[in-house]
Amino acid sequence: MTRFIHDQFAKDYLEQLLTPYGQVQAAKRVAGEVREIDVYFIPKSQPSNISEILGLLGQFATTSSLFEPFRNAAAATEICDCLLKLLEVRGDLQRQANRNSSRIQESDLPKLWILTPTASASLLSGFGANPKADSLPGVYFMAEYLRTAIVAIHQLPALPETLWLRIIGRGNVQKQAIDELEALSLDNPFRKAALELLYNLQQNLQFTQNQDEEDRELLMRLAPLYQQDREQAIQEGERRGLQQGERLVVENLLKVRFGELDNQLQAIIEPLLALPPEEFTPLLLQLSREELIARFS
Repeated sequence: MTRFIHDQFAKDYLEQLLTPYGQVQAAKRVAGEVREIDVYFIPKSQPSNISEILGLLGQFATTSSLFEPFRNAAAATEICDCLLKLLEVRGDLQRQANRNSSRIQESDLPKLWILTPTASASLLSGFGANPKADSLPGVYFMAEYLRTAIVAIHQLPALPETLWLRIIGRGNVQKQAIDELEALSLDNPFRKAALELLYNLQQNLQFTQNQDEEDRELLMRLAPLYQQDREQAIQEGERRGLQQGERLVVENLLKVRFGELDNQLQAIIEPLLALPPEEFTPLLLQLSREELIARFS
């Protein structure tokens, strides 16, 4: 089923985004009947700008967290299973503290974030999950000591700070998020990583025989984006190759005329490369060493 492909994408995606900011344990096993936490995140001890970079996801990750993403709407039994994982982690931490004769502060215990595309009113009511006045729409918190929230991704407002969560939504929500991801500046630290994971998802979906209409639409959305990115990568490779070739020409001409490249000659290579080849080549052939250094150093 393609659901497992999407689930794996969500785990890989969260791991990729969170790794720079702390320790990520994907598919961490917990005691009792074999259960695996999708993503267990422990932030670095020093402060970071994770909230500024990753928005709402970054706010969730300012404390130790369990992330459980669902491709389809999480059912009550699945949410109960997530709560069991959280309680088993808490029990393990408490046992470690007892062995060390130490105490655990409530604020040090991990939080559970259940990421589901949708959540019905009856489901939220059944778990006593409610919005908070200081939180964005779509985030529903259970009782305080449960340290758990259900995040209905499709209810999140289409804001930059929710982008990194809406990427793992479905249908039009995910497609709009991909549009916003594409529009980010090329120097955004997570744009390229997110796109590469989406391309991997695209490749995995292409080889499945039981695609649904939503999967086919996602493939159609990603196809031109992948082609555009591939062409840009080829052009960038050609540009870098050309630059490397021009550098070799400059270095070889300097070596032929003046022997070994010392610090003074090395220092004029970049300024020379700022000129087109038809300009720097005659200068390298005609000017003396002293004239080149005086002009370009």
